[in-house]
Amino acid sequence: MSPELKMSFEKDDTGRLSLAWLSSLNRVLKKNVKCPLYLQVRKKMVEKYVREESMIRGPKFLTTLRSHTVWEHTPVKLYCTVEGYPTPFVKWYKDGVSIDLSSMKYNVQDNVGIHNLEIVKCETDDTAQYTAVASNIHGQVSTQASVIVKSKFVYPVLLSFAVPMLPEIKYTKINITFLETFGSVFGTEGDTVTLAATMNISPNLANLQPEAQWFRDDHRLSDSKWVKIESGRGESKLTLLHLNKDDEGVYTLRMVTKGGDAAHSAFVSCADGPPPVPGSPGAPMDIKIHDANRDYVIVSWKPPNTTTEGPIIGYFVDRCETGTENWVQCNDSPIKICKYPVPGLFEGHSYYFRVRAINSKGISKPSRMSDPIAALDPTEFERLHAIKLGGKLDVVTYYDDVEDEKKVPGTPSKLHAPETDRTYVVLSWKPAPYHGRAPVWYYIEKVAETGAWQRVNTQVPVRSPRYAVFDLAEGKQYLFRVLAANMYGSSEASEPTEPIQTQELRGVPSAPGQVVATRQTDTSLVIQWAEPKEPNNLIGYYIDVCVKGSKDWDSANHKPHKSNKFVVQGLTTGETYVFRVQAINELGLSDESQESSPLSVKAALTIPSAPYDIALLACDGESMVLNWKRPVHSGGSPVAEYYINKRRHGEHTWREVNIPPIKERLFKVEHLSAGAVYEFMVYGGSLAGLGAPSAPSKAFHCDAWTMPEPGTVPKTSLKQVDILKMKQSVHSSKKRMPFYMQILLHI
Repeated sequence: MSPELKMSFEKDDTGRLSLAWLSSLNRVLKKNVKCPLYLQVRKKMVEKYVREESMIRGPKFLTTLRSHTVWEHTPVKLYCTVEGYPTPFVKWYKDGVSIDLSSMKYNVQDNVGIHNLEIVKCETDDTAQYTAVASNIHGQVSTQASVIVKSKFVYPVLLSFAVPMLPEIKYTKINITFLETFGSVFGTEGDTVTLAATMNISPNLANLQPEAQWFRDDHRLSDSKWVKIESGRGESKLTLLHLNKDDEGVYTLRMVTKGGDAAHSAFVSCADGPPPVPGSPGAPMDIKIHDANRDYVIVSWKPPNTTTEGPIIGYFVDRCETGTENWVQCNDSPIKICKYPVPGLFEGHSYYFRVRAINSKGISKPSRMSDPIAALDPTEFERLHAIKLGGKLDVVTYYDDVEDEKKVPGTPSKLHAPETDRTYVVLSWKPAPYHGRAPVWYYIEKVAETGAWQRVNTQVPVRSPRYAVFDLAEGKQYLFRVLAANMYGSSEASEPTEPIQTQELRGVPSAPGQVVATRQTDTSLVIQWAEPKEPNNLIGYYIDVCVKGSKDWDSANHKPHKSNKFVVQGLTTGETYVFRVQAINELGLSDESQESSPLSVKAALTIPSAPYDIALLACDGESMVLNWKRPVHSGGSPVAEYYINKRRHGEHTWREVNIPPIKERLFKVEHLSAGAVYEFMVYGGSLAGLGAPSAPSKAFHCDAWTMPEPGTVPKTSLKQVDILKMKQSVHSSKKRMPFYMQILLHI
């Protein structure tokens, strides 16, 4: 055996052989072209390991966890970054035991593949090894780090002399002030758009620069063929190289430091470009690929708005193999729903997809093409087998190449349907263990109302334990079973599934309810509406705007909006507008809602100022009753909601007290710890948004009041007593009232 082959197989995180090892092996093969083993290995390399590099399979950590040593009673954060397809799920462990996230001790966040675990207040028993395990259907990987928590106290039992404590390590506070910012942008498909901001960084340290992060609707952006990001020297710039309706949304620049961040946001609108045929619809958008397998994928998209165009009749789906420019139409006749299964792909090939919309006037421009997707068997790597040849040398082959027993495969099990739709069902099952050399394929059978089993795949053999059965009737029930076969015969049929019913869409959503417009700034209005009574698999909404007195409706958004609240930008100050809303699902657009009442764009509303003077009215050892004064400046709209945050004295993390807002300036904070010391902070909210937070309250001790008089009572209005419904039967229930309520009745 050649000494050049005496090396270990090198694999990347997805389980594939590394390019470096393959290159070395290829050089050896050229020198030993007559060796049968070398020829066999080389053949397997060519057949099984040629893959698209852009196709991400198993989970992979781009950034691993880093160990930390911290002081007691301080917070610590563990970060890692993971990628994979489908998106991996990350679970956290402490010394091999799953972490209980329901406790208030830990905070776990997932922000576009960036995962972090925060220990809010470290104790000495938090010293442990922490593990993040990322997994998806293709496997799992893990990363570990240690956290060592040191006590701040020096015990005389351990030391015979006093040792001065080192001061706490504090982060350098970096102040960021935006000097020039970007505003709202209104572009057209194909434009090049640049968003830029300059800022003052103080102190401006070369080795301690803030990180610039760009987001679109809370989705983290990075450099790609559509996006270019440049940052440095007090400036950050994002360029959209070829504007598309997929790019529409709220863009946010966050300058992140260890002590906090500074952010600025603005809306980017993208209108339809000139249509190929006058009156034809706009292009579909948001192309997604689902359930990729060795010979089919499922493509979904979102429909365009049809403010002035005729209704959409259907869609054409096109595919193009990577490395070519030959687009092939997948469906012969237009399909009416925004999801289509594409069969007939070639295993190991990668494809792009796009969609075109059709109405009575013509065909739209194509959508932005999807990311490349490879037609691969998701279970292929499970069939790999390593053979020890001595030393460190392994040969990777398939189980079916190892043995040559002439036997029939076993019966598959655990047949189920992970996905159902209107006209197709995706089936998945577990193959029986099989180590024979003869290839295995599967037959799928179905039974409907007739009661007879019918074979589904009569012409196409199925090799992977996952298959999509198409051309089913909408709203009908089916039973399925599967058989394994090879050249020596077929197995017994698996246990049939439970009755599986295809989905039944009842049509487009009903029209949204009442539309209400309120002022926000001198060039924008806030639109809110009631959700449709029959959503029918709602995707989102389109908002139309019109100047009062005209019938020239225009689109306020060109990409479906998910929530029932939207800020319409780019309006003319002093002009009066009306609005309407349409809901959409896979079948199309609903009827228009009723038009809103006319509203003029006038002076801007501003957020309210901060509440102040937080006072403690009563405490029973487990709860506290708080009162505060309303903001001095309302911002032009009444302050109707309040939110309270709390923290223990000495901590840095604030936590919400009330999830639904409270309407009055009196609140009982419950589930407190007796003897603990708490601080509170209050926000006021109006139509303009959430105002500034109040200054933290004084430190309040959670000790039950036993004094006959609590001391000075803040000035409180009788209206608060009315709200607590204590005016009724005052004399009969006075003895049973809490002490603080008796005080309020005497004010």
